[in-house]
Parts: sequence; structure tokens; C-alpha cells
Amino acid sequence: MKRRLRRHLSSLGFSRTQNGVLEAPGSTKDIIRHLHAPQRKEILRGQSEFIARQLPKLQDYFASGRDVRVERISPRIERVIGGTWQAELFRLASLTWSVPVSSGFGRRLRYLVWDDSNGKLLGIFAIGDPVFNLSARDKYIGWTGTDRAGRLVNLMDAYVLGAMPPYNSLLGGKLVACLIRSIDIYEEFADVYGDARGIISQELKKPRLLAVTTSSSMGRSSLYNRLKLDGVQYFESLGYSGGWGHFHVPDGLFVDLREYLRDVGHPYADTHEYGDGPNWRIRTIRAAMTLLGFKGDVLKHGIQREVFISLLADNAITILRSGKGKPKLPSLRSVPEIGAVAVERWMIRRAETRLEYMQWSADMLPQLIKTSYSKRLASENEKVA
Repeated sequence: MKRRLRRHLSSLGFSRTQNGVLEAPGSTKDIIRHLHAPQRKEILRGQSEFIARQLPKLQDYFASGRDVRVERISPRIERVIGGTWQAELFRLASLTWSVPVSSGFGRRLRYLVWDDSNGKLLGIFAIGDPVFNLSARDKYIGWTGTDRAGRLVNLMDAYVLGAMPPYNSLLGGKLVACLIRSIDIYEEFADVYGDARGIISQELKKPRLLAVTTSSSMGRSSLYNRLKLDGVQYFESLGYSGGWGHFHVPDGLFVDLREYLRDVGHPYADTHEYGDGPNWRIRTIRAAMTLLGFKGDVLKHGIQREVFISLLADNAITILRSGKGKPKLPSLRSVPEIGAVAVERWMIRRAETRLEYMQWSADMLPQLIKTSYSKRLASENEKVA
């Protein structure tokens, strides 16, 4: 298993220092896509039957350039419920990303973003439970460990976010990102999770959605940086992550690492229900590698992601720090209001100078799913958990 991991990391271009620290071959977007390519191919192999079955049924929901009248774009969000055709559409759309998309964990709200002017899919996004340890976020809020444990329930993380072609060529990703900071999402979170109990603590915490974090899978993000509408800040940069994760450990090897831990009676082999603690996969890999005598921490891959936060309440930071107060929401707009301003601010202007979106045909979707490597078609779809 140690040799297999070394060969795999070498094939991706990783090297190791004398202290066993991994060094990535670089941090450009092309290199990051290359590092994720084996993981994505593995996912597509596992999804091949689903794609063959659903693509003919769902392809008509994707727009061609000729379907889009930019000045008429009218965004509407639809919450995705498991077991529906909308859930299958969300799943299919996420397979167009050049970087594999997480399925999320714990609390989740998934959305389709429709263009009501033509009935086509404009984009998708999903928010779910945030990671427990995120130093850039915790430092910005001013949390102690105790503060975080008690108030993290008021945050979510956007683990999927992007526009579908041809809308991505029109800066549709910016529109989709802004929809997270809407009164619609705030109220739906309250309806779904406002009276929920903590899975671990079983306490009735009555959470309110005060903020949403996200991170760019491609290092520095042009999608979220300086994202403003009418003077309102929709996302703010908090810095960069520490470069930890497990995307570079292939699933096949991970299965064998679990089997090894099971053979030696280690509890991490099967402790994977939500509520058993965060980052189970990371803890499992680390435990196995330690027992195998692997030098250095293989989980520090060094690919840093820019971290962002969107504050839904004007006094969100005050409440998150103190645990007290009533959210002030005067700057939250509805999805139609945000959409109208975003179309005017970004999409109409882009269409006047960049006509590439007209070259896109929905018939190209199978090839996009197969390759999903084109910077032109996937440049805005930067989100992964």
C-alpha cells in the first residue's frame, strides 16, 4: 500500500522533501485540474450507467447559445429533494465540473437555478455543514474553540456552486454566487433546520443562517473576489486554507486502508456515520499511514484554496462572537431582485463584447461531461468541498 501510494503521487507530479513533506508540482489552474483528473476519471467510471440512462432524458434542460436572450434572463431557484428527477438533474450537472464535486454531509440544501425566460438550467449550488477546523474563518470571526463548538451551527458552506454553459461564459457564476445571500435561502434554512437538534449534542440550538463560507478549488478565485452588487458585499476573502486534504489519495487505496485498519482492530475503519466527528476520511488515512510507518503527513498536499465568507445578517459577526442578538436583515434581497441587478451588471455587458456563448450547443454536453477540462467552458465552475 505504501508503494502504491508513492507511485500514484509520483504519477501526479508530487515530490517529497527529506523530511517527508509533499511538494506539489505547482499551483496553476491547469496543474490543479491535472491533480484531480484521476479522481474525476474514477468517479465517471462509477457513474457511467447513470450518465447513459439519464443524459437522454435530461439533456433538453440544458441551454444552447441560441436559447439565451440575455436581456430576458430571469433566475429562479428550486430546492432539490432526493429521489426526484430534479435530484438526477443536479447530479448530472455536477458531473460537468473539471474538479470532482463533493456530495456534502450533515445538513444540506441543494438548488437548481432556472432561467424562467426559456425553462433552461442556468446553474446549481448547494450549502452544507462546514468543516469544524478552518483557521481563516475562525480568526476572522474571533472564535475560541468553545465559541466555535457552540455557534458553528449558524454557518453553512457552499460546497457546490457554478453556472452551466452557456451561462458561465456570461459570468453567470457571479449571479449564482449572489443568490446564496438572499432572503429566500435565509428563510428556507429557518424552515428546514430552525428547530433541529444537534446530532452529536442532541441540544435544541435554534440555528439561524448568519453566514456561508466557500473556497475556490483553483487557488485564487476571480469568481468571488470583490463580488458586490449596488454597494453590498456578497462575498469577502478571508485568506487561504492550509493545503490539507485527501483528494490525492485514490478511492481504491482508501478502501484497502480501511480493510487494513479493520484487520488490526482500529475503530476508524468503520466509524463513518455523521455525528462520529468531522473529517472521518482524513482521520482514517492518517491512522493507517501512521501504523504503516509512512514518513511525513501525506494529507498535507500543499494546494491552498482561497476562503470566502458571505454574511447574511448585517450584525452576523457580533452574534457569532457573543451568541446573542437578533439578526438584522435589511440588505437581504429576494432571488428575482438579485437576478435582475446581476443580469444588468454582468451578463448583458459580457454578451455585448464576448459572443462565445452563442457557439455552445447542448449537443456538446456529453463531450463536456467526458472531458470537463476546457478552461473556456468550465472556468467559472470552481467550487468543491
